[in-house]
Amino acid sequence: MQKPLAGVRVLDLTRVLAGPYCTMMLSDLGAEIVKIEVPLTGDDSRSFGPFKNGKSLYFLNVNRGKESVAINLKTGAGKKLLRDLAKKCDVLVENFRPGTMEKLGLGWDVLQKDNPALIYAAVSGFGHTGPDSLRPAYDILVQAMGGVMSITGWPDSPPTRVGLSMGDITAAIFTSTGIVSALYQREKTGKGQKVDVSMLDCQLAILENALVRYQVEGKPPAPLGTRHPTITPFQAFQASDGWFVVAVGNDALWNTFCAAIKRPDLAVDPRYSSNGDRTMNISGLEAELGKMFAVKQLKEWLALLETAGVPCAPVNTIDKVLEDRQLKARNMFVTVDDPVAGKIIIPGNPIKMESIPECPDRPPAPEIGEHTDKLLRSLLGLEDEEIERLKSEGVL
Repeated sequence: MQKPLAGVRVLDLTRVLAGPYCTMMLSDLGAEIVKIEVPLTGDDSRSFGPFKNGKSLYFLNVNRGKESVAINLKTGAGKKLLRDLAKKCDVLVENFRPGTMEKLGLGWDVLQKDNPALIYAAVSGFGHTGPDSLRPAYDILVQAMGGVMSITGWPDSPPTRVGLSMGDITAAIFTSTGIVSALYQREKTGKGQKVDVSMLDCQLAILENALVRYQVEGKPPAPLGTRHPTITPFQAFQASDGWFVVAVGNDALWNTFCAAIKRPDLAVDPRYSSNGDRTMNISGLEAELGKMFAVKQLKEWLALLETAGVPCAPVNTIDKVLEDRQLKARNMFVTVDDPVAGKIIIPGNPIKMESIPECPDRPPAPEIGEHTDKLLRSLLGLEDEEIERLKSEGVL
């Protein structure tokens, strides 16, 4: 069985993270990714660390398995090549600031006339409409503006950025969903369309219940550390040798939890009899449980709770994540054998489907323009002489 996106060709004009992560997802689903890069310098992230043997692992991590074509889009011939390539592709993805593609004469209005079936996906900081659409954006900006930083961290602490590029990655996931949806709709209509995804919009979309809590409580939600705002106890605690989390999601589990930790007195305490009561009286309960958990080792508490069926887990550092038996069993650690960097472990594909075989490795990331000659020949029918002429003119 073929992968679900087998036969779909994606023209990838993206760089750094949001766009490349999106096209990486499409690649894992079977799409062919033709990555357009600036000659000589390439994707900005090629210069981002960490490095191994001079090779950017940042770039490798989200660009493995793609094919690179180097084109100077500031030249007339380069623009024509891009338009010709777009005619041969199902999807184009870009993450320039809004208006950039239009200034190049390569916007949706132009490309959709060349190829009415093209799906044009644009991921940007603030979207292609609205008064702030032209503002420059980075992950930290949208985490701040979208409210995420205001609810992350500890009470009375400074605003805290989530420890990964949440703004970029959520936008990538929403963009890939939009692309797949547009491909599905094209099967029915035969028409392409523009997909416009804003990183800021995506931050709002993942706020879970913070927006509605504000409307009920009349005050902005504040950071709570590891606690859940409405479920208790649902947070991290410190054992004598490490941290772990418990998730007591209902009153029946609370009784099970109390029995497992041999604290029947907590189960009958009126301050903690219901989830609402426990949440209202969290300070006292947190202090009581914290004092108790601190006297035994992590493995003892986890064994007790797991045996009783209480949801719990260790707070793993990355070295321990790499040893997780469940992630290993799910083929979530795969290797890239890069000719420069050597063997590197990267995350596998979390989307498990019968049509996607579980391979233990991935192809390496391309060098800048590695596939230029090959793809210009196969897709556009250019002869070697024409390719050499374009190179001499600084187009490639």
